[in-house]
Amino acid sequence: MAKKSKKQQPGGTPATVALTAAGVEFTVHAYEHDPSHPSYGEEAAEAMGVSPDRVFKTLVADVDGELTVAVVPVAGSLDLKALASAVGGKRAAMADPAAAERSSGYVRGGISPLGQRKRLRTVLDASASAHATVCVSAGRRGLEVELAPGDLAKLTDAVLAPVGRA
Repeated sequence: MAKKSKKQQPGGTPATVALTAAGVEFTVHAYEHDPSHPSYGEEAAEAMGVSPDRVFKTLVADVDGELTVAVVPVAGSLDLKALASAVGGKRAAMADPAAAERSSGYVRGGISPLGQRKRLRTVLDASASAHATVCVSAGRRGLEVELAPGDLAKLTDAVLAPVGRA
């Protein structure tokens, strides 16, 4: 995997800037986003030719009144009860999309767990540790970053927990 630098990232996103600043090895994957595709994550997996269990989507939920990030495989869904439990909460629900966009600084379908405007509690699905690398949004539709799950967890201060459902 080639290490990318800010110089190699014209028009970099806050996510790629954060990765570069941290000195983490990562690869950027760009593809043409199709607005009619029913799933941003599945579209990314198909476009990159990567198994959907290695491509993770970033979801923002409200856990007991506090926005929380969940990073789960695109092939499944988020288990809200498990997310609440992972952060010591009682109830979780999907956050209002506008609140998620305001908090993260990204648009829906391009929310990255990296380089968010406001740092939120983050839970990375435990299945990520089964892979040498995983892909997450780089901060805009049609742009993904591939990195080691340990680096993703470290940079987001993520808790690893089984929060994804197949």
